[in-house]
Amino acid sequence: MLQTVARYAMICTGTCYDFGASIVLRQIHFPLAAMLRFFVLLLLVSLTHLAVAATRPNLILILADDLGFGDVSYQGAPDIQTPNLDRLATQGITFSSMRANCTVCSPTRAALLTGRYADRVGVPGVIRTSPENSWGHLAAGVPTLADRLGHSGYHTAIVGKWHLGLQTPNTPNERGFDFFHGFLGDMMDDYYTHLRGGINFMRKNQQTIEPRGHATELFTQWSIDYLRKRSESADQPFFLYLAYNAPHFPIQPPADWLDRTRQRFPDLDDKRAHNVAFVEHLDHNLGTLLEQLDALGLSQNTVVAFTSDNGGSLPHGQRNLPWRDGKQSHYDGGLRVPFIIRLTDAKRAGTTCDYAGLTFDLNATFLELAGAKPDAETDAVSLMPILRGAAMPDAPRELYFVRREGNNRYVGSAYHAVIRGKWKLLRNDPFTPYELYDLSSDPQETENVVAKHPDVVNQLKRSLQAHIQQGGRVAWQPPMEQTAADD
Repeated sequence: MLQTVARYAMICTGTCYDFGASIVLRQIHFPLAAMLRFFVLLLLVSLTHLAVAATRPNLILILADDLGFGDVSYQGAPDIQTPNLDRLATQGITFSSMRANCTVCSPTRAALLTGRYADRVGVPGVIRTSPENSWGHLAAGVPTLADRLGHSGYHTAIVGKWHLGLQTPNTPNERGFDFFHGFLGDMMDDYYTHLRGGINFMRKNQQTIEPRGHATELFTQWSIDYLRKRSESADQPFFLYLAYNAPHFPIQPPADWLDRTRQRFPDLDDKRAHNVAFVEHLDHNLGTLLEQLDALGLSQNTVVAFTSDNGGSLPHGQRNLPWRDGKQSHYDGGLRVPFIIRLTDAKRAGTTCDYAGLTFDLNATFLELAGAKPDAETDAVSLMPILRGAAMPDAPRELYFVRREGNNRYVGSAYHAVIRGKWKLLRNDPFTPYELYDLSSDPQETENVVAKHPDVVNQLKRSLQAHIQQGGRVAWQPPMEQTAADD
């Protein structure tokens, strides 16, 4: 910026300046009046620079892992208390009809960070620490949200779970993030040891670290540390992607949180008691983070979004009511997720929106909020009209879902779903027949009407074929030379 100001000064004063590597100006001719004009110009340009930075909000995206639609008290959970999420909902916009991009972790994260359907960026299934059971490889050359925000002048950071690659070229620092403090892998076998299969995937940028403490508390503190540092650089907006592992299994709340839950509900099923305590512990940490955001004076210029990567896991005592089924399923219990956006003003606070979109719409929304260049190939839709209090465009929208998986049920194949208007065509493994539901009259998906509407089924199948072909153009396994090098 100083060089730009000096060039203006040359025009204003008729003098020449030489720019050294240290950005020191050497005066050839500099009368007093010209000097005053120069420094007034420098002040004006500096203030303008700060004003432009201030108009672009800081952006925080908080992603829970396996948090069920019915496991937050603002959506009616009878036993879980989430006062901090409830407060966030009253301060922002609650979206009641948003779905995750996938029924499992990695594909939703890939879609969220790229703004494209997961199989179009090489991640149709979960990326695991065991290559023989890994079903995705994030495509090279696809800009992430961090890339695009970084190019627009944002400082970018991820704290917590990455789950999009364990090594070069798919580590966070190589995919657009200036700072990474968290966990590279898929899931932790223990929230205190942080190991997966006996391997430590905790990192600070590229450095392996061995922190002590519960992962939820660590990720919260590391986020607060990042916010404190960014509060000292008010001239540069930031993007923080905070991805908690919780409440993904193993369901492992701290012992004192579990004790309090059992005291409140002595007759509660043990699995459910663990999950209640785990979610409430997560909510408490979210509250700690938001309190620090206030204390640092950042809240008034920070947009906060919160959601989950997919529905809750029923075998682990999680709840997705009123929707059918849970994680791994294309019924809405596996797809519908909590979804909140808190803006920098209170005009839309406490409102509810029933727009039916997908989690990767946050990608397009954040880019527009930042004034960043949009992705010409995006599949996401910006939610900015809603944030401004307007209606979304009337253009019809189709929602597409894919998951590829191994084991005897899936055998490495993919299964799909598509929603168009009131119709939803789905199956939950690659070998069973498709089912059709009319969501307008049967939102709980209780009556399969596939035999009653063959024309609708054929139309949706043709659409699915086009989606599958487009995703099929992108490799979802690492190149042979990389696999050989890993071996």
